[in-house]
Amino acid sequence: MKLHHTAIWVNDIEGMKEYYSHFFDAVSNDLYVNKVTGFSSYFLTFDSGTQIEIMHRADIPDNKNDVVGDQHKGLIHLAFAVDSKEKVDEKALQLKDAGCPILRGPRTTGDGYYEFETLDPEGNRLEVIFK
Repeated sequence: MKLHHTAIWVNDIEGMKEYYSHFFDAVSNDLYVNKVTGFSSYFLTFDSGTQIEIMHRADIPDNKNDVVGDQHKGLIHLAFAVDSKEKVDEKALQLKDAGCPILRGPRTTGDGYYEFETLDPEGNRLEVIFK
């Protein structure tokens, strides 16, 4: 069994598609729109075949979790694996230079991962890792 996709409600569906396409090489399908419900979505596919579905509907309320400070139970981050420590460092620098926050790292964790933590434009926590 393998994980097929993870879904994220977003406010700016086009901006989020551009972010993951630009910084994480995601390839998007065509926008799906359900005019009856006001639902729209893109599937973003990564080199591994794993996908993120970004979804929008105007009546979905904002998430009240504080993913930077106080973390809460439930899904907390997405992790993207790269092929070397140097690629972790390069991605951290690329995101930092683009004005994206680097929350922690790059660093080696106690369980042996070399990683850094960041946020996407809508505050979803991401890790870029190598092991």
